[in-house]
Amino acid sequence: MSRTTILSSRALTSLSSLSSAVCRPASFAARPVLSQLQCRNSSHSPMGAAVASHRKKVTINTLRSMRKKGEPIAMITAHDFPSGHVADHAGMDMVLVGDSLAMVALGMEDTSEIVLEDMLLHCKSVARATKTAFTIGDLPMGCYEISPEQALASAIRVIKEGRMQAIKLEGGLEMVPTIQKITAAGIPVLGHIGLTPQRQNALGGFRVQGKTAASAVKVLHDALAIQKAGCFAVVVEAVPAEVAALITERLDIPTIGIGAGSGCSGQVLVQVDMAGNFPPGRFLPKFVKQYGDVWGETKRAIESYRDEVKSRAYPAQEHTYPISKDELEQFERVLANTSKSSFGGPEESGQK
Repeated sequence: MSRTTILSSRALTSLSSLSSAVCRPASFAARPVLSQLQCRNSSHSPMGAAVASHRKKVTINTLRSMRKKGEPIAMITAHDFPSGHVADHAGMDMVLVGDSLAMVALGMEDTSEIVLEDMLLHCKSVARATKTAFTIGDLPMGCYEISPEQALASAIRVIKEGRMQAIKLEGGLEMVPTIQKITAAGIPVLGHIGLTPQRQNALGGFRVQGKTAASAVKVLHDALAIQKAGCFAVVVEAVPAEVAALITERLDIPTIGIGAGSGCSGQVLVQVDMAGNFPPGRFLPKFVKQYGDVWGETKRAIESYRDEVKSRAYPAQEHTYPISKDELEQFERVLANTSKSSFGGPEESGQK
């Protein structure tokens, strides 16, 4: 056995001992649990703890009380853990995992493409983040229209697997048997009337509803019918403000407006839209107010990161983990006495 081989063997043994010591220090097990957690050096970590808030959990009774007192209900969509987390921290009363995530989170053309399995994954993600807000999961097109039994089966999955507290479905009079079936099983239902995006093709596109007296009467009849069927609240979309306000006055349940004026019991917007998390030039419905520029801020941050990587400004010294001078010198001696082949590198001996 050559002297080089002996040195390599000893060096590798020494290096292995060093590695074991680095991976789990002798004192690690004796450290307090909190100290061990603080020493986490992983590149990934949980998003954060539950909301530190004294606000009580929002329930259906909370929402009924808010309507009775005339306190507006704030509702927003979320499609994953981060968006649900920030919505809950921001004090939203209701968080909807809407099928709009088909477009804003999955890049689909419209909501008709998304399936129940997709929705369940996103519902579970949002449910882990929301500790105070009342959560609702949308039933996507194709999982509830065939029969009340199909709808109930889908609703049960949203509650059991998706960990939501209620479901939302679109439709008016024709959905009464379905709503009755689901609510009879103890599952709260949020209705959705006016412009129903899943039926855009039958409506001739995304068109405002209730613009004529006859159309407004239909919207009212739909609202009264689904209220009687058991809905705890109803989304009213793309309806003239005056019509929506009059319908709200006729109902005993809260109305959640989206493009329906301030006379509703509450409002809902798609989080991606209102936060400005989209590129310039994207079409926005008239009713959307953009409150932020998440896209612009994120793009600027990523561009700065790119530039610092290219210039080697990042990572700086404060972003790296230290090693003592003695340990580094020992490691360098190991490398100096060990051939590259010992580490699986290319052979230097020139063997044939």
